[in-house]
Amino acid sequence: MSSLDGRWLITGGIGSGKTEVRRLLAVRGIHTVDADAVGHLVLAGEGLAPVAERWPDVVLEGQIDRQALARIVFDDPGELEVLEAITHPMIFGRIEADLKGFSGVAVVEVPLLEGPKGWPMIVVDADDETRLRRAVERGMSEADVHRRMASQPSRAEWLAAADVVVPNHDKIQHLEEASAVLGDYLLGGLRTDLVPGHR
Repeated sequence: MSSLDGRWLITGGIGSGKTEVRRLLAVRGIHTVDADAVGHLVLAGEGLAPVAERWPDVVLEGQIDRQALARIVFDDPGELEVLEAITHPMIFGRIEADLKGFSGVAVVEVPLLEGPKGWPMIVVDADDETRLRRAVERGMSEADVHRRMASQPSRAEWLAAADVVVPNHDKIQHLEEASAVLGDYLLGGLRTDLVPGHR
């Protein structure tokens, strides 16, 4: 599958390495967007009022306490769905508006299996044990990581949704090599059968 308008999503579970792949693609000159960073802007802007109305206890000095909000939504899938229903249209609306008129390749990092309709998906893959270890090494507690993983799709669901899979199981050098191949493909310089995990 190819993206006719050059728009791609890059995703994967917590600790999979999707942010590192996005960084490596940016180094190769590909325009990248962090949807989580856009989400922070949304919570400070147009999303503040509806989120504060739904969860008034997460408002601190007129701003959303994102850690307090995370504790609520990652412990309750129903609450997470409500938050996503409020913020996702705003987040993707901002991203699509920012990309309007942009003619190059754009890769948007998202932490979920959702995005603008029709955008093909790059999934960065690692086994659950590796993902847990990486997240703990970044400073998260095992309990927090398990809660995040439980709120996200399973590894099988990530892989089933992928148009391209970037393996990230071991050494950073291997991820750099896979990202270089992916970058060449996205920029139109490589056969699709050489891209790891391409369908």
